Amino acid sequence: MTFSTFLRPAALLAVALTLASCGGKATFPVTGTVSGLLYDGLVLSTNGMDVAVPAKATSFSFPNTVSYGEVYNVVQKTPPQHQSCVTVDPTTGRETGTDTAGRLQSVSIIVTCATNAYTIGGTISVVNKDGTAGTLADSELQLTNGSTGGTVVAAAGATTFTFSNPVAYNVSYGVTVLAAPSNAVCTVANGTGVMGDAAITNISVTCQRNS
Repeated sequence: MTFSTFLRPAALLAVALTLASCGGKATFPVTGTVSGLLYDGLVLSTNGMDVAVPAKATSFSFPNTVSYGEVYNVVQKTPPQHQSCVTVDPTTGRETGTDTAGRLQSVSIIVTCATNAYTIGGTISVVNKDGTAGTLADSELQLTNGSTGGTVVAAAGATTFTFSNPVAYNVSYGVTVLAAPSNAVCTVANGTGVMGDAAITNISVTCQRNS
């Protein structure tokens, strides 16, 4: 840590005391940088102020300043469409947007956004040759999502499945049978689509045993 590091807070305090003696306080604009924002809808808020941040913006600034010694807390009031964002303190790397004005030379926040991702899954049914309901043996059925990767190995007696690899919004998925029971033909319904804003749970896998 350099000598100038110790001087900065002291210098700011001196400026604040000088202004206070003249009947005023030092003020600070609340600004920040934005990364990964692809869609509209993000609204940030602090100290009674809101600012709308448009898609693909790389920075933001609140309309008014905060006074020396005033606590600010930049939060996500409204998330952008199809995404989630976090505010990060650039000095600590922690996921927080709160501090006291004047502790540093400027008030600057990092906002990082990522596209939402959801799981895909559904049901498994087995039909015996005589039409009665059957069950799977362990590892008989394996499914794959050929679009974005991931494999499900069905456990013995499984009637549902969910891929552990989530799929991001607006990305295609395609579920197919990677391995089927030796005495059955398995088909997939609703196995392809484009991810929306919720998990996919309606994929249906049916295995028809032929012996």
